[in-house]
Amino acid sequence: MSVDVAPSSAKRRKSLSEEAGRGPLSIGSKIALLVGAFAFLFPFYYMIIGSLQEEPDSSPAGAFPDPGNLTLHNYSEINSAISLGRSLVNSGIFTGGVIICTTVFGLFAGYALARLHFRGRGSTFALVLLVQVVPFQLLIIPLYVLIVRNYGLADSYLGIILPFAINTSAVFIFRQFFLQLPPAMFEAARIDGASELQILFRIAVPLCKPALISVVLLSFTGPWNEFLWPFLVTKDAEMQPLAVSLANYISTVSSAAANPFGAILAGACVLAAPAVALYIVFQSRFSSTDIDSATKG
Repeated sequence: MSVDVAPSSAKRRKSLSEEAGRGPLSIGSKIALLVGAFAFLFPFYYMIIGSLQEEPDSSPAGAFPDPGNLTLHNYSEINSAISLGRSLVNSGIFTGGVIICTTVFGLFAGYALARLHFRGRGSTFALVLLVQVVPFQLLIIPLYVLIVRNYGLADSYLGIILPFAINTSAVFIFRQFFLQLPPAMFEAARIDGASELQILFRIAVPLCKPALISVVLLSFTGPWNEFLWPFLVTKDAEMQPLAVSLANYISTVSSAAANPFGAILAGACVLAAPAVALYIVFQSRFSSTDIDSATKG
């Protein structure tokens, strides 16, 4: 008995010919990519160079300063003013608490909206989308009254974290990802007697690592750069995150510094470093997978 392999061979030859036709990028494309990369990275480069300058130079030549004008004095000066280490710890507590709450609540809510059938599921999801269009600034006053006056959580980490504990964007991301998983996996697990929590943690969660990374990055960026809400909740300098400390420094102390712009840029570098590092580390975790390979047939 003979097997006709001509169609598969033809497809293989076609794919190889297509790959061979994809030559290297042209010189114009490479130049365009280099220009785009330079335009994207130059603000970060200038921020670092400006933070190292002992004498400020706002001219275009300041982007290429004299090596003798580079020093770490600006970092020590802003550290003596606002205590960078303590502010970073506060930012880590605030942001870490928000990430944990956002991930856990978003995971459960997203799974329920995607895979559980209950009355009012569509209305609940519509409310989730509605909340996304409401600016956070409109909620600051009622949230402040609720957290500080009603709950008595002023000058506490819990009072800072609680308004950001649930992120509707995280719920939406998890829901959309769980909807892409093959329903046969969940049906087979239920037939085998698995509970919904077992299905969630043993089947759904291992497959949703890209969604988890997206939620972590999304949850990190907002709280890490947030300065208005923590400033309202606590006036204690020992509890304020780095973004709040930098805002206070710019408005009060920076004018008395020897190089105020350099000190501000030094603080901005410290604030940006964890975010850049997190994106670099997680960028390698994104990968394309074939979810349908988890099912037979």
